[in-house]
Amino acid sequence: MSYIWMAIIGFVVGLIARAILPGTQSLGIILTALVGIAGSFVAGFAGRALGWYAEGAPVGFIASVIGAIVLLFIVGKLKGSGTSS
Repeated sequence: MSYIWMAIIGFVVGLIARAILPGTQSLGIILTALVGIAGSFVAGFAGRALGWYAEGAPVGFIASVIGAIVLLFIVGKLKGSGTSS
């Protein structure tokens, strides 16, 4: 059941990150959820490295959104650099 909640929260986080980040991101529903979930993991790793979160502590919702925005930004830059010829 926790995986279902993780997917639902990841989807919501991905939608919020796409709404906040300027520009258009051509991602489907599944990739939006995956970016949200990955954003949560990125926020967790960064928070633990900086000492904000203890080992095993849950990552906050806002930190997850920020992590997803960072991932969307990186993906946008990688896609943008590959299209120029």
